[in-house]
Amino acid sequence: MRILKLTSESKKNILENLLKRSPNSYGEYESAVNDILSNVKTEGDKALFQYTKDFDKADINSSNVVVTQEEIDEAYNLVDKNLLNVIRKALVNIRSFHEKQKQYSWFDSKPDGTMLGQKVTALSRVGVYVPGGKAAYPSSVLMNVIPAKVAGVEEIIMCTPPGKDGKVYPTTLVAAKEAGVDVIYKVGGAQAVGAMAYGTESIPKVDKIVGPGNIYVALAKKAVFGYVSIDSVAGPSEIMVLADETANPRFVAADLLSQAEHDEMASAILVTTSEELAGQVSKEVDGFVAVLSRKDIIQKSLDTYGYILIASSMEEAIDVVNEIASEHLEIVTKNPFDTMTRVKNAGAIFLGEYSSEPLGDYFAGPNHVLPTNGTAKFFSPLSVDDFIKKSSIISYSKEALDSIHNDIENFANAEHLTAHANSIHVRFE
Repeated sequence: MRILKLTSESKKNILENLLKRSPNSYGEYESAVNDILSNVKTEGDKALFQYTKDFDKADINSSNVVVTQEEIDEAYNLVDKNLLNVIRKALVNIRSFHEKQKQYSWFDSKPDGTMLGQKVTALSRVGVYVPGGKAAYPSSVLMNVIPAKVAGVEEIIMCTPPGKDGKVYPTTLVAAKEAGVDVIYKVGGAQAVGAMAYGTESIPKVDKIVGPGNIYVALAKKAVFGYVSIDSVAGPSEIMVLADETANPRFVAADLLSQAEHDEMASAILVTTSEELAGQVSKEVDGFVAVLSRKDIIQKSLDTYGYILIASSMEEAIDVVNEIASEHLEIVTKNPFDTMTRVKNAGAIFLGEYSSEPLGDYFAGPNHVLPTNGTAKFFSPLSVDDFIKKSSIISYSKEALDSIHNDIENFANAEHLTAHANSIHVRFE
């Protein structure tokens, strides 16, 4: 890995390089995505099934677009029983964590007849997108579905692309069933996002679309925002490790590569105050890359978006951590809890050398759907909050309004909104 001294110039160059990975930088795909969405919106199932044939080479129609109970039963027979047990253990951890996020309606009444409050309501129908293609990610199924279930969403549907044989990955089906998905549809890509956003003859319109996907899926979600809500427009995966001289270089190297293997556009960055650690980590990385199965993807990721940055002080290191605002941040220092208190921007923070990033991906419980590309400065991980909405409650008695009606009328008249003022005035003529 390249080793750089941290300066204002190197920091600026790195930030500019990382931003190239944003879905907002891929405008050349937008017209193709918009054409797909427009066709699905106007032609419904006809366009949806044609795109599925064109892109996924699967013959899907209204009679087989829904995954049947027989297909789910078959999936259970195909999935390794040990993996099924792990999925169930992870599900318990994820559900337990998200149950602590639940919000409830509240009302505050006063003796003068004033009552104010907030009514919390779960979304009615949510669509979860699950990628197909090169790999299956049952962990993403759990992370997207379980908080919706905990929130109380009435109906959860899932779209995932089928193979050429018209079937869905068994692990995806099993994870969906375990998590509580109501209906699974065999469609993927931008066309599936359009189907969930607008509704077709076979797929109902949803209130919100969540879940990861390729650049076409990401741009489609961005385009349909407003017709429906979305979780985020996610970019490639990223990890940052903040370490001092006490860190184990072999552990740090292994953790950096855990994200670099995701994608050629993934980012892996070490920020350290120790030149010795920097050199040791670089050597360990070379050793791991030589033997790992996805070494070509890892090497391209490291060559383009991988860095080892040497800071002159921990304060300088923390400053660049907050500037980059990584999706995953591992803190491996003498006192990681103290260091953590000075970190403002990160999607998920892992403390100590035995809290490696894959722990969060699969098992610990916090959500692994996280803000990327610096958006951790203003976005949060996927949570129960993403599947509820809040309504304000206002109730005043005549006596309560009487004491303040002149104030409201004065305010409205100051804004030249005389009908507003009159709406209050007529009650006290």
